[in-house]
Amino acid sequence: MDPEFRGDSDHHDGTSDATPGGYDHKRRPGELGFAILMLLGSLYLLKEAYGISGFEALSAPGSVPMATAAVLVISAAVIVLRTLPLPRVSGETLARDILPWVVVIFAVLLVGYGLLLKPLGFLPTSALFLVITIKMLSRRSWAFTLTVSVGALFIIWLVFRIVFSVLMPAGIVPEAEVIQMFRNLFSGGAS
Repeated sequence: MDPEFRGDSDHHDGTSDATPGGYDHKRRPGELGFAILMLLGSLYLLKEAYGISGFEALSAPGSVPMATAAVLVISAAVIVLRTLPLPRVSGETLARDILPWVVVIFAVLLVGYGLLLKPLGFLPTSALFLVITIKMLSRRSWAFTLTVSVGALFIIWLVFRIVFSVLMPAGIVPEAEVIQMFRNLFSGGAS
């Protein structure tokens, strides 16, 4: 049970039930805003799909994307119309119950990870992300945080880069040169 659960009968305790959102005839904080955002996104996708080839023919390149986007628009519109008249749940807030600080911080960290991946490269960006997130979530010592971060990064790098030969952005680390140095070292120096 959530330690911040106050025991209010109107407060959702996080248990699962068959009702989307957890309430039968009420809407949770942010639910209407999210539904409207989905409708706007669907309308944008429909506009972009129309731009592919317009309404030329059923076999035109844009027909499947337009049909898919039309289904999204209709579904989102129905959700907005069904959500709009519902009264808000009392005792819940967007910040505490829907988007707590840890979720917002992780979203910002993921965006930062995506932005830094190309200029810094996989290894430094992933190391930075792992150190910050493990320190924040575990609240343990720096020794623990650095050991787990470096160990996890090494295993990830070993599996994906060495075993599966997945190319990752090198960035500021001369990764290819280091790998070639180890190959030369283990092959007896022969090129």
